[in-house]
This record gives sequence, structure tokens and C-alpha cells, in this order.
Amino acid sequence: MRTSLDAEQVRRRLDRLSEVDEDRARRHPGAGSARQPVHTCYVPASAVDADVLRTWASTALDAFDEHLPDPAALGALLGMADPVAAAVHPRVREKLAGAPVEDLRIDFEDGYGSPGDETEDADAERTAGIVAGWLRDGEQPLNFGLRVKSFDTPELRARSVRTLDVFLTALLREWGSLPGGFVLTFPKVVDVAQVEVLVELLELFEQQLGLASGALRFEIQVETTQSIVDGAGRLALPRFVEAGRRRVSGLHFGTYDYTASCGLTAAHQHLAHRSCDFARHVMQVSAAGTGIFLSDGSTNVLPVGDQVRHGWRNHYELVRRSLAHGFYQGWDLHPAQLVSRYAAAFAEFRESAPAQAERLAAYVGSGSGAVLDEPATARALASAFVRALDGGAIDAAEARELTTIDEAGLRALARL
Repeated sequence: MRTSLDAEQVRRRLDRLSEVDEDRARRHPGAGSARQPVHTCYVPASAVDADVLRTWASTALDAFDEHLPDPAALGALLGMADPVAAAVHPRVREKLAGAPVEDLRIDFEDGYGSPGDETEDADAERTAGIVAGWLRDGEQPLNFGLRVKSFDTPELRARSVRTLDVFLTALLREWGSLPGGFVLTFPKVVDVAQVEVLVELLELFEQQLGLASGALRFEIQVETTQSIVDGAGRLALPRFVEAGRRRVSGLHFGTYDYTASCGLTAAHQHLAHRSCDFARHVMQVSAAGTGIFLSDGSTNVLPVGDQVRHGWRNHYELVRRSLAHGFYQGWDLHPAQLVSRYAAAFAEFRESAPAQAERLAAYVGSGSGAVLDEPATARALASAFVRALDGGAIDAAEARELTTIDEAGLRALARL
């Protein structure tokens, strides 16, 4: 076959792209195998006791049974169609009756304050002992860890590191190894140097405590304008992630600190504000293809007292909005928010499941449909079913009946 270009000249030019391939593979390795929790519960360290997980579960279940005794009540409150409410109600109750707290963060930052060194040392050691007890009893959540104080205030930096030191030292002394699912939350990041220093400190911890290199990972809280755009006008998060040296496990949005830093008044500081949408979109683009989890922020409108129903409706709508934006995790600040969290996650899936299942079946050749999906979309469709299986919105038998694909096949397709 006659051609016009010399094959060697073509090869030399194409070979230059190998560096691009290597860099892309390093920066964007794709989704990992770890399961993402649907939420993170933040509890002040002073309020954490051995029963906190059971307390959250029982409080949520009691509120559910009192106010939402049947599918009709759930559907009427949250605007679900009858078939969706009938499917969601028993599944939410089952989740609440089991182990509804999937991720717990012991908070030593805003929710905790600065009670003094002696008190904070004692709380760090005490809560490490509580975690060790959960591990011994098999009661630990999917993920757990602590949020330390930020590095943005000079007088708090050493305190932040000391709290982590006391906690890790006590945990390893009582448990003997770093437990799986442990994660550190790093708040109010304003400069890449803070990430660099944290990474150096984590390396020191690993050396001193005999941990494997890279064992200590952390999530960055995006709650300042400087964590979105830096002083030079560049997007800051890609540089933060790069400085994290593959230790960054998540980007978590902070609703109120971020909206306050944008100059919004209290009346407009809420998760649905368009300034938050901008920050979330930057987070999304910065984390795409990296395997880093995204988490949305919280709402301070709590479902308590005579505001239970209003709080649930507000939280439900915000969680549904987050899910529509591709944020499958968010903060919960009160046990009763577990009700609206799971109701929203399950309803979002149940409403879309028939159409998504039809498209998946068509993609694998076991059905027909009017939409011709690309592999990337098929992967997203399968991922939705995997999240639903993990969270409890659907079981394997029902997933197979809908999609014609067994659970192993769905998980394999989600990893393509």
C-alpha cells in the first residue's frame, strides 16, 4: 500500500506523546475499588462516646417511626410517587435499623473549639480508645477518622499536629496497626504550602510509627475562595492534589465558611446558592479521573422539635440536588438527617432505575432501546447500580431482573 509519510518520521513524532501518556496515567488513574460512603457525620470530639454510633442510629430510627410510619406518610412528606415510596420506605427503615453511619469524623475543629491543651490531649487519647473498642467489637463504620484544626491560624498549627500525634499514638498502641477506613480531614486550606507541610508531617508520622509509606491519607475541605482560585489567578485544587502526592482521598465542600468567604450574608449562605455551584464544578473538574471522592457540604437547618418535617424536606431537596450534580456524598450534622439522606439517595435511584436498566441491557446486547450509549455512559449507568447495591437501595436479585446483568457483571462494567 502506497503512503506519503515516512514511517520512521511518524514514529519519532508519535513517540513524543509517551511522556503525555505517563503523566496522564499518573495524574488520572481512574476510579479505585474503594466504596464511597453516602455521607460523613461530624461529631465534636467532646461529644463522642462509645455509644455514639448506636445513638445516631436509634435517634434516626425513632424519628422515622414516629413521623413516617408507612410509605404513604413518606410519599406525602417528600413528594414521592406511590410506587417509589413503597419501595423506599422499607429500605430506609432497614438501613436505619442496621448500621446507618457509614462515615464518622471526630471533630477537633469548628465543632470542638479550643478547650485547652490538657482537655484536647485527653479527648484525643480517649476517642482513640473508643475507636479501638469499635474495631475489637466489629462496630466501626466503613470510614472513620478525625478532623484536626486548620493550618491557617499560626497559633493552632502545632495544636493540630499534636492532636493527630496523640490520637495516632494511642490508636496504634491499643489496636496495633492503622485500621482500614481511617481518614484525616484537613480544613480551610488556603495555600499549596499547607498541603506540602502536611504531607511532610504525615511522612514523619509513618517513619516514627512504623507505618507503610503512603498509609496516611487525607481529604481536603474546600471552604475558602483561595482553595478555588489562588493568588495568581490559577485553579488551586489541581496544585493541591499534586502536592498531596497521591494521599488525597477526597475533596469535601464547606458550605458556610465558603459562602462567608464570598461575602454572602447569612440569609444567602446555603448549599443551593450559585456561588456553591461554581465551587463544586471546579472541584468536579479538578478531581475528574483521579479516583478522588467528592463530597458536598451540610445544611444547618436541622430536623428537630417542631421543625422535623421542614428540616427533612429541606435536607431531602438539597441531597437530591447534590446527586443531580454528581456529588454522591455529603455532610450530616444531626442523626435525624440520616432519614432524609437515605430517602433522597434511594428515591433518586428508584425513580431512574427502570430507564437506566433498559439502557444497560441494550448496551450489553440483551435488550433494545432508543439510546445508543458510549462506554463511558455505560460505566456511569453501572456505577449507579453498584452504589445502590452498596447502600441498600436495591438487592442483587432485583438488579439482575432489571438489567439482565448479575452483580459481578455490574461491578466489572463499572470499573471499565
